[in-house]
Amino acid sequence: MFTLYDTTLRDGAQGEGISFTLEDKLRIAKKLDEFGIHYVEGGWPGSNPKDIKFFKMARELKLNHAKIVAFGSTRRARLSAEEDPNILALLEAETPVVTIFGKSWDLHLRAALQVTLEQNLEMIYDTVSFLKRHVPEVIFDAEHFFDGCLNNRQYALKSITIAQEAGADWIVLCDTNGGLLPHQMRAIVEEAKGAISVPWGIHTHNDSELAVANALIAVELGASQVQGTINGYGERSGNANLCSLIPNLKLKMGIHCVPDDQLGKLKEISRFVSELANLAPWTHQPFVGDSAFAHKAGVHVSAVQKDSNTYEHIPPEAVGNKRRILISELSGRSNILVKAEELALREGGDRRAAQEVLNRVKELEAQGYQFEGAEGSFEILMKKALGQYEGFFDLEGFRVIVEKKGNTPSYCEATIKVTVKGVAEHTAAEGAGPVNALDNALRKALEEFYPGLKDISLIDYKVRILDDQQGTASNTRVLIQSGDGEKEWGTVGVSANIIEASWEALVDSIEYKLFKDFKKTS
Repeated sequence: MFTLYDTTLRDGAQGEGISFTLEDKLRIAKKLDEFGIHYVEGGWPGSNPKDIKFFKMARELKLNHAKIVAFGSTRRARLSAEEDPNILALLEAETPVVTIFGKSWDLHLRAALQVTLEQNLEMIYDTVSFLKRHVPEVIFDAEHFFDGCLNNRQYALKSITIAQEAGADWIVLCDTNGGLLPHQMRAIVEEAKGAISVPWGIHTHNDSELAVANALIAVELGASQVQGTINGYGERSGNANLCSLIPNLKLKMGIHCVPDDQLGKLKEISRFVSELANLAPWTHQPFVGDSAFAHKAGVHVSAVQKDSNTYEHIPPEAVGNKRRILISELSGRSNILVKAEELALREGGDRRAAQEVLNRVKELEAQGYQFEGAEGSFEILMKKALGQYEGFFDLEGFRVIVEKKGNTPSYCEATIKVTVKGVAEHTAAEGAGPVNALDNALRKALEEFYPGLKDISLIDYKVRILDDQQGTASNTRVLIQSGDGEKEWGTVGVSANIIEASWEALVDSIEYKLFKDFKKTS
């Protein structure tokens, strides 16, 4: 049986900028189980109070697939396994599986542990045999195995055979420094697997951008367990990315590693973990990134519409993703026609109308607009070009005041005049900054007429200086990402005045929401 071993909660949590709360760890463990992961490494119970609490609470989780795993190192050189507090903490975690790592690179014995080669072998044997008397399943991670083989192959191989003799259920070969090249992986595994008589697995790091490739080579050579993390999180450059490994294994190598009905949730679990890690999703991540199946060049779009295999290596829906057609100055009419079809704009199917929209896009992008991340603004642009635009309000004018006195926080107030459904509205509102004040004033004027606007929240706000040689007089592009709990959309504004650029993006965001709500009720 082929198994997936997730170490997001331990190895992944060692990545810079990641700090999972106890509740985060429990939620992720549950999500991994639902997805079909076989082993979930929860942490190192001897290292910190949070992990101790996690293992206590994890006993109450009702899991269908996953086994919770406690992780630790071999005993200390001067203590027996029965005396070592860290080993005893592993037993107190009461998990059905314990993973123990031991050194297989003689450099570490001299430089880090400062023990002899023979002492290290004794530590491995004593630890594994002791744990095996108390725990149903023991996994031995041969840390730095590949570097060990390159330096002292005989000793590295001895470290895994001694773990087997002690009763290890699994041997996992680790490229801990992540520096191995594929041809080295193949050569070393070919030799090492002859010395392994129990099931074995692979654990790779991504320091040379080869973690996934090296793991797949090991699987090809017989590994029946792959260790990795969601989104490739981990120390330094991270671990093997399960979000890439899983679809490669299942769709391209024919290995049944997760249930068929779960693969389509891969992007969902990727986003779930990145959200709890408080890290922005990697847009260009293979398989699950927003750009993984995005097409910008007109030639690509035209070809994909005829046969998706021309520029897509798998159906995006297979991993829970979707095809995206981007609009930019590099677009062709095919992009516009596809977008019109997506937006259900009938006249957009007319090639002359599509060319007019394309010309307008190119004209605006020359001024600094960008529609790749501003699909809300693009839909409004297309409606205007096709004569389908009907505004929901008219701006009479606005004024923004920013006042700063001494060391006190600045004060911002916006006043706005709009006409809504024939009614003149004159409102004022304060804000944390001028844009926030303007947003608050506009909403205040409109929400009485359009209550659905209360659902909008600002998700992201980006400002880019377009011609920095002009200094503070430079043109500015503002990209706003908004959402209403059901959908997210982007809008854009460009001006030499950052307030005016922000206003353009804000108005598009609100109008997009109103168009969307109007479409629902019509």
